Amino acid sequence: MIQTIAHRGNRKGKTEHENLPVYLSNAAKDHFVEVDVWYVKDTIFLGHDEPTYEVSIDFLKNEKFFCHAKNIEALHRMLEEPDIHCFWHEQDLVTLTSKGFVWKYPEVYFQGKLWGVCSDWV
Repeated sequence: MIQTIAHRGNRKGKTEHENLPVYLSNAAKDHFVEVDVWYVKDTIFLGHDEPTYEVSIDFLKNEKFFCHAKNIEALHRMLEEPDIHCFWHEQDLVTLTSKGFVWKYPEVYFQGKLWGVCSDWV
């Protein structure tokens, strides 16, 4: 069965609630969730274009979260925590997550088993 991954918590299209902690937690009840993470001045934030919502490091230790490091400092900080599933990419077509998943854009051809699909519509 192919898993669904709610992009920034979205399930029914893009909204202004993207990356809002309660929005992500609600999405994680039924789906896996891609979360945008920043690390600035020893503080964890969520947000796509900029650090917006402050959260604890423990918030990211949700087995349903795929944490997308938005700055390299966030990646380094999350890699210190084995319970956080994280990855980094900018313009890379493919990257490997901290738990060994291949994360790629849908346009990239890949032979093998498809585990899940990340979308704003899940």
